[in-house]
Amino acid sequence: MDGHRLRVGALAWSSSLLSSGSRDKSILQRDVRAQEDFVSKLSGHKSEVCGLKWSYDNRELASGGNDNRLFVWTQHSTQPVLKYCAHTAAVKAIAWSPHLHGLLASGGGTADRCIRFWNTTTNSQLSCMDTGSQVCNLVWSKNVNELVSTHGYSQNQIIVWRYPTMSKLATLTGHTYRVLYLAISPDGQTIVTGAGDETLRFWNVFPSPKSQNTESEIGASSLGRTQIR
Repeated sequence: MDGHRLRVGALAWSSSLLSSGSRDKSILQRDVRAQEDFVSKLSGHKSEVCGLKWSYDNRELASGGNDNRLFVWTQHSTQPVLKYCAHTAAVKAIAWSPHLHGLLASGGGTADRCIRFWNTTTNSQLSCMDTGSQVCNLVWSKNVNELVSTHGYSQNQIIVWRYPTMSKLATLTGHTYRVLYLAISPDGQTIVTGAGDETLRFWNVFPSPKSQNTESEIGASSLGRTQIR
């Protein structure tokens, strides 16, 4: 699938629609069932698009850019319907809450270090937490109202937060370079992180949906699994 003039740094799926964000500042919507390379082009960012996430109901697409902007688009919009300009560095980390419709979290780069929460239904900023480090990724737990952030300069840490109090449940360390990649397992209990130190680390951070109050043994291993409950 062609269409971008420069590198593609962000992808997000919504059913059969694949959204791609590029250094050419555009977002292309690609219907994999159609013959065309893309069905629509979203323009608005003034710099590279480095973050993309569809909401759980597939109605809203959030995009973050190196222009420090966070935009929200609808399925059929070609211009952003919401624009948030509070971050002071690139917005790569984006996560929609699976628990509350319209709740969006975003994280800023080295000059910003903040996780900000937005209500896209009322178009308002809810809160801001200074993490002290570049925010590389965000993911929300499906099982409990908590989220994980991964970080770069200067501490390269992983933090588990309780929402909405934003109290720290755990700070996970071990990576020696910024934690650029984060994925969560289908059962919602395990995360895997990848960093510039050439390691993948698996962490058991969230309880199962059925056992939210059970305590588990704490242990640490970079190639094994680290549990925090």
